[in-house]
Amino acid sequence: MALELEGTRGVAARRLAPPPAPARSRLTDPRLLITALITVILVVGYWQYHILEIRSLAVALFAAVLTESVLSRALRGRFANVQSAYISGVSMALLTKPQGSLLWPFAIGAALAILSKYVLTRRGRHLWNPTNFAISALVLLAPGSVAILSHEMGNSLATNLVIWAMGLLIVSRVRLLHVTLTYAACFAALAPLRAALAGVPVLAELGPITGPMYQLFVFFMITDPRTTVSTRRGRMAVAVAVALVEFGIRLANDFHLAFAAPLASAPPIFALAIVGPIAMWIDLGRRPVAAARPA
Repeated sequence: MALELEGTRGVAARRLAPPPAPARSRLTDPRLLITALITVILVVGYWQYHILEIRSLAVALFAAVLTESVLSRALRGRFANVQSAYISGVSMALLTKPQGSLLWPFAIGAALAILSKYVLTRRGRHLWNPTNFAISALVLLAPGSVAILSHEMGNSLATNLVIWAMGLLIVSRVRLLHVTLTYAACFAALAPLRAALAGVPVLAELGPITGPMYQLFVFFMITDPRTTVSTRRGRMAVAVAVALVEFGIRLANDFHLAFAAPLASAPPIFALAIVGPIAMWIDLGRRPVAAARPA
């Protein structure tokens, strides 16, 4: 009788249980799409614009993957998926422009990016986007040796259409399209004001958002799911704050204010490096402890 009752309960539980979620198509898996987009940007940058060397890419990837593997094994007892390391390594190779033929910025930058995920944390979550932190640190600590990619990749309409189409698809899939659109709208709304205050053409202020630095910024940094706050309204507020801080950095440099000079090479990246971790720290402090732990 007990066995019959237990079997009946099992059947009832199976009937009441929700149906299993459909398997995610590998072709539309956001992780695969993210890797595909960064690879497209890499290939375009290498073949069409010649903005990086194979040895620089190899050094950055090796340092990122090695650091990720060692730290994950040592601190978590397992080898981590290296997709994040691949994205960080490629981003460092694309964005970092050292003086001459220096290779150490690629190695140090990639290692710093991964190290920040394990050290600069709260409740098991890292506070900075890895590449954002590494780029900011390199440019601030070694301004005489390291610069950042600016206009070298050009503003080809066809190239931008492909990259933006893929990027918008990806952020839509990870449900962060509102972050990209909020930031882009704020950037566009503030551009005429910057142009009027600085006495420059509006298109000169709008143009940078089509460049490679901004493509990496809006699709990989400000929309990084691991370093965005937990609510939709909060994420939109952070995007607005980043755009406002960037506006301040740009305007301060237009008026040649000394304090802003170290930030002139990458205003959006430094703006996120300032606003992002503060927002994450506050957000994580408000969450229940269990919710803040990584799965």
